[in-house]
Amino acid sequence: MAKIVKLDPMNTEVSIQTNDNILSALLKNELNVLKECGGRGMCSTCHVFIKEGTDGLSPVNRREIRTLEVITTAQKFSRLACQARVIGPGVVVEVPSGMYVNQIDNIEDLIGRRAEQDILHPLTGSVLVEAGKLVTRSMITQLNNTKVEVSDYLQKTQDI
Repeated sequence: MAKIVKLDPMNTEVSIQTNDNILSALLKNELNVLKECGGRGMCSTCHVFIKEGTDGLSPVNRREIRTLEVITTAQKFSRLACQARVIGPGVVVEVPSGMYVNQIDNIEDLIGRRAEQDILHPLTGSVLVEAGKLVTRSMITQLNNTKVEVSDYLQKTQDI
């Protein structure tokens, strides 16, 4: 039986099958979600906040707890969309704002521009560059290093 998941701040409702994860609802709405770890609960690129209906979700598992512990923006009602399965009605999900560094095709193009939205670290969710801040060459070096670190980390976890 299908369940309706409400997505904020877009005020959109998405129908998904019972026991499907929240990530499927985000993807059905064509939201720009990275799924860096392939839905294994090891990165923060599908981190969401549950505004209502936590009892309509599957329990948090150990892997999800470990990942949420390193996400700097995590709150009491944070979940990983790839791990949270919808089992009951009334789930309202808030999608955090920001862009993960992995979504930027050519980081060099940002030099001398102001970040249009927060640029986030794909493993920790921490803000690397705040919205409205001028992007400098030293920031670009940090962003490029972050992309390499994330690629290395995810490659190691796939080999496990």
